[in-house]
Formats: sequence, structure tokens, C-alpha cells
Amino acid sequence: MLQNTATTGIDAPDLARAQQLVGSIIRSFETKVVGQSRLQETLMIGLLTGGHVLLESVPGLAKTTAAQALAESVSADFRRIQCTPDLLPSDIAGTQIFDAAKGTFVTQLGPVHANIVLLDEINRSSAKTQSAMLEAMQERQTSIGGESYPLPEPFLVLATQNPIEQEGTYRLPEAQMDRFMLKDVLDYPSPAEEAEVIRRIDAGVYSAAQKPPAAASLDAIVQVQELVKRVYVDPAIIRYIVGLAYVTRNASQYLEPRLANLIEFGASPRASIAFSQAARALALLSGRDHVIPEDVKKLAHRILRHRIVLGFDAVVEGIPVETIIDAVLASVQTP
Repeated sequence: MLQNTATTGIDAPDLARAQQLVGSIIRSFETKVVGQSRLQETLMIGLLTGGHVLLESVPGLAKTTAAQALAESVSADFRRIQCTPDLLPSDIAGTQIFDAAKGTFVTQLGPVHANIVLLDEINRSSAKTQSAMLEAMQERQTSIGGESYPLPEPFLVLATQNPIEQEGTYRLPEAQMDRFMLKDVLDYPSPAEEAEVIRRIDAGVYSAAQKPPAAASLDAIVQVQELVKRVYVDPAIIRYIVGLAYVTRNASQYLEPRLANLIEFGASPRASIAFSQAARALALLSGRDHVIPEDVKKLAHRILRHRIVLGFDAVVEGIPVETIIDAVLASVQTP
């Protein structure tokens, strides 16, 4: 029988303090980012779980602004890495340089040694560099000159990729995509939101002088991360999560043949783990100390869209992966 891993629960005062802290971070975030409520939620889930996020959109949809605003709101050390084909693993992780005055090698840590790292256009870096970055994401450390250097806590990677430019890019392998907890696809802002962006630019909101005070400390974020682990997940919810992942791997038994034949590979067990962790964070963001099925459903696109591998027929027929995910959700009974 499945047992819940978060058995201690959350006291009402702890939940209230967490809600107050989260609210302060969101208000600070909203001073710089207009609209993009789902992006805000995705970044908060990533921050509260330590799960990395892949963002896909055309240029100009505030991905960099959002990452920097999140870092400023929690006093985090922020680094932006512009990925290019000539970027080397040592440019990210760090290297050893020779100090002529001392006659010794000195370790120089790379930009990945920060709390929040933005990998801009990750698919423009070579496969070797992508692997080095994704290894740091998984192991939470880098190796330089035979020594290991732990990454700071909290640690969050936000990677972006542009879907409309494929020339000079290196497609992320499915096994590496799987290491991202969430993949969000951003939409254009509404006309009113776009007008508000222009108004804020004219008002100087985005200037360095207008930097708002931090809403939380890094220590407070670490405490809330521990609190997220104590959010209750009922065994029925866990069975529901596992059932969704299982259907993606055995689609022919549950989906109509036309859709089932489009799936080449289903979601790995990392999907079930991501569902469990992200649903806990979403419950906390919603002011609850327990996960409900709607939390899982709300996260389904963001957790599964980069883990279900579709065949060539799906591309030819123009069927998006979200259609498959909706069919999977419909095939599994909600607890």
C-alpha cells in the first residue's frame, strides 16, 4: 500500500507565515512583470521545490525580466548566461587559472555558482556544454581541477529556448529535457498588459534606481522549501499521479488508436516525482496544507509536455502534445 511521504503536516501558524511570505514575493515580482500569471506561478513552484524550469517562447515576453525580478525579490545571487555555439563547459562551471605571482593555480568559479541562473537560449550551446550544465543541475555541484564545489542553496536554473529559430541550434535530447521539472510555453500579453508595460517603461520602473526592496531572505526560502515537503499527499492522489504516467507508457490500452499511435515514448518516473513535488508547492501557494486532484490536473501540461515523445505522424498531422495530455487526463479516473 502506498504511504504518504509527508506525514508531519503543517501547523496553521506555519501555513499563515508561508502565505504571508509568498504573498510578499509575488507583490514584489509584480512590480516588474505585467500579467504572465502562469509564468509567475511556474517560477514560484520552481523556487519552492528547487525544481528547474524550461521556458519556451518567442523573444520579448519578459523571460529575463521575470528571472531577474524573482531573484531581486528574495535577495538571491543572479547570473545570466547567454548560450552560444562557442560556449565551453568551463565558461559555465569555472576553471583554474595560473597565478604568476604565487606560482600556483587558482580556482575561478563560473556563473553557475549562483542562486538563480538564467540559461538564455540553451539550445544554442553545444551538446557538450548542455551536458555540463545539466550535470550541475542534477548533482548540485561542479568539479574543477579534481575538486568538487557545491552550488549554493537555494539553487534554481531557468532555461529558455526560442521555438521559431532552428538555424545554429542544438536540440536538447529527451533524456536531458527530463531533468527539468516544468516546461512552460508563454503567450503574448493582452493589449492592456502591453500598454501597461510601455507605461512602466516611461515611468522608469525598470531602471536600476527603482529596484524594490527584497521581500524575503534566502534563509526564509529554504525554510518554506522544507515546509513544502510536509504538505499532505493522500495515497489516492499518488495512485492518480502514477496512473497518469502509466497511461503515457501504455497508451494503446487506454487511448483511442489514432492518438495512441502518435506516442513513441511515455513519461519517465521523474514525471511522477515532479507531479508530487510541484503539486505540494501549488497547494501551499493556494493556502492549503494538502494536495487535491485539481493541483495535479493544473500541472499536467507543464510536467508532461516535454516528457512525452511524439512520432513523425504527430508533426505531419499538426497534433500538439497538449492534445495527447488532455486525452491521458480524460482516461484516468479522478480520485
